Amino acid sequence: MNMHIFKFKIMRKTILIVLAVFISISSCKKDDPIYDINQIQSNSYNANKTKLKTPGQYISILYANLFQQALSSNELVEITRCIESVGDKEIVHEVIISNFMNKEGVTVPSDSLMRADLDLFIEETYKRFYVRDITEAEREYFLNFFESHPNVSSEMVYTAFSLSNEYQFY
Repeated sequence: MNMHIFKFKIMRKTILIVLAVFISISSCKKDDPIYDINQIQSNSYNANKTKLKTPGQYISILYANLFQQALSSNELVEITRCIESVGDKEIVHEVIISNFMNKEGVTVPSDSLMRADLDLFIEETYKRFYVRDITEAEREYFLNFFESHPNVSSEMVYTAFSLSNEYQFY
């Protein structure tokens, strides 16, 4: 009889172990949900602009954008040396843009002209500085921004575009 009790205890332990293993395996299964998502390919608005402009390129392009004419080679060399001699390029760019904005001959639309047709002003500014069309999201952002900030001038907008990260690349 002892043998029957011993066999019964072993069989009981075996059944409990098998049951525990089965429960642990079945409870660890995780069903991954499947979502029906359409895959689309999209590129960033400035995905093709990967090369940083040299100081000479930056100054030449900036001058052409602000004055609608080429910068003389003597001025280009002088300004390029100035940029290369200072460590903080952002501050140097701000000073150069400020100097350009105070020079005679800069072609910045008047604030009243800008406010008369904001949509056209934004489109032309994007084409002038970023050499691309504006996206609808950008257009909506700027229209809302100009409505909520009536004191923003066209000079401020041109300065912001000239200092932007996208403008630093081609």
